Amino acid sequence: MLPLRLRDFEVVRTIGTGTFARVALVRSKNQRNSPYHALKMINKETLVKLKQVEHAKAEKRVLASLDHPFIVKLINSFQDSSCLYLTLEYIPGGELFTRLRLYHHFPNDVALFYATEILLAISYMHTRDIVYRDLKPENILIDQQGHVKIADFGFCKVIPQGERSFTLCGTPEYLAPEIIKSEGHGKAVDWWAFGILVYEMLVGNPPFYDQNPYKIYKKIVKGEFVMPELISNNAAELIARLLCINQDERLGSNGSSEEIKGMKWFRGVDFAMVVRKEVRAPWIPNLSGPNDTSSFANYPDDPDFFRPASVSVNELFRDF
Repeated sequence: MLPLRLRDFEVVRTIGTGTFARVALVRSKNQRNSPYHALKMINKETLVKLKQVEHAKAEKRVLASLDHPFIVKLINSFQDSSCLYLTLEYIPGGELFTRLRLYHHFPNDVALFYATEILLAISYMHTRDIVYRDLKPENILIDQQGHVKIADFGFCKVIPQGERSFTLCGTPEYLAPEIIKSEGHGKAVDWWAFGILVYEMLVGNPPFYDQNPYKIYKKIVKGEFVMPELISNNAAELIARLLCINQDERLGSNGSSEEIKGMKWFRGVDFAMVVRKEVRAPWIPNLSGPNDTSSFANYPDDPDFFRPASVSVNELFRDF
């Protein structure tokens, strides 16, 4: 079987861009009535400049090892002289971020629905010693049935229970204090970010916020935030125990999600039904067809993105 090439795909349009990657809706030219996929294209030169080579390789390895209803699936991967390519299942409902900005904040039951599915996805990753490290509304997609799919594994890392990493990565508002203080971090950083996400879904903005990132970091390290009255007591208790500055005392720090599932906010949730997608979603995308891209913004083409990388750069990706 010949290796895949970019020209094997019909590119419908770009549906996302980032610092070193672009995502396009594509369809195989070689297969009749082939399904639509999302093709993540990662520029090699930019990866090397930003020292993200190992992160890109880890993303592929981790995605290839995961199989969960609330995590985006990797179909295959390939490369050429300019880019690395990850063919992923297409998730047409757009980002949770878009829904949150549209409504400002979610009612308790809506936030609980999304939080429960995200909780199960994180727990699944942690059983495989995979720490996600970039949980935020922009990285959570909504599928055609209204269920979540966690995407973008560029910052993920395998960190066995009891071990720690010292890499600085993530989004300022979602960074755990141990990352900011370079104390070494493990799975507990995902539960901190989960607490931030639950708060943001219920309130409409993250608990630690400022125009200046350094002021955000100061607030995080001190644990300074306000719990608005609109948050129920059960949700407030969960958030407070997740946003514990001491990572060893944080909810979920023992490597298990069972104590999180046991919190009063999740009382009455049938997690077996949730993982089988038997709980109806609060919002189901109204799609015109399998190639509907109305949930995504329009992005201009960038011909320079596909400029071939140097021979020395390409050598770094021989094992991709």
